Amino acid sequence: MTRDLTQLEILTELEDTAAQALDRHLSVAKDWHPHDYVPWDEGRNFAALGGTDWDPEQSQLSEVAKAALVTNLLTEDNLPSYHREIAENFSRDGAWGTWVGRWTAEEARHSIVLRDYLVVTRGVDPVALEHDRMVHMTNGFASPVDEDALGNAGFLYSVAYVTFQELATRISHRNTAKICDDPIADRMLARVALDENLHMIFYRTLCGAALDLVPDQAMEAIDLILENFRMPGTGMPNFRRNGVLMAKHGVYDLRQHLEEVVQPVLRQWDIFGRNDFGARGEQARERLAGYLESLETVQIPRFEEQRDRALARERERGPARNRPKSPGNPAPES
Repeated sequence: MTRDLTQLEILTELEDTAAQALDRHLSVAKDWHPHDYVPWDEGRNFAALGGTDWDPEQSQLSEVAKAALVTNLLTEDNLPSYHREIAENFSRDGAWGTWVGRWTAEEARHSIVLRDYLVVTRGVDPVALEHDRMVHMTNGFASPVDEDALGNAGFLYSVAYVTFQELATRISHRNTAKICDDPIADRMLARVALDENLHMIFYRTLCGAALDLVPDQAMEAIDLILENFRMPGTGMPNFRRNGVLMAKHGVYDLRQHLEEVVQPVLRQWDIFGRNDFGARGEQARERLAGYLESLETVQIPRFEEQRDRALARERERGPARNRPKSPGNPAPES
């Protein structure tokens, strides 16, 4: 390419690829219904209808499971922000518009089923959960990368980000299922994770096509999002505390991020084997290689050393004192 393509030009060039990816998605995606995954016979009225309000003793979930389920639910709750971000960077016409609508409709099921499960089983305090939903959705979602840094790459940034984010969310849901110790939650989260995987495949396909079309521009976008990557739940109430619990207990941590999310996608795109980059793409690839090396040799070992020390301290204190304050019933934060 003798010049950078504009966002509109990229969208136009990739329209056929988007249509093919959409057709593939529709051919393999299976409809499912949130009500089929919720144990309704465990439900009962709250005080407003003459029943009993939530009490911590009613929950059968561990503190880590509560933290993970609340974080995953609040992430899904913020769908309007993600829809706006995607819609602004994708076209609303043709295959692009159809995909954005379909993706939004499928993602909405996730918040429906997670919320119904938690309320019916009384897994977490519904009042605190609603407070946190209001705060998180009011704050919305903002790109972790400054708009000036994105330049002409809004679409490229978005499609690269959601590729990694959808896969990360899939892994978080599956690992959450393991710690819930509930076959109903396991079945529910496996269903949600399957959706996330199919979404990842769509975005991975489009980003791969963008790499072929505008390799330097796409490589710069990939490097930019990975060096500034933040999960979409960043900024929600109690996110730091819940994120620490999740990382410490194997729901989602730096090593999983590198080995189960970043590296498999980069291999799929053959990032370090391609020979079609110009000077800018090569520089971005070198920056990314340096960042990945820092993750593997410095950041991950440091995290794991700190995690192991923290877990050892918890074991020494014993189970009675090994219970952080429930993230399902936090003090309100603004």
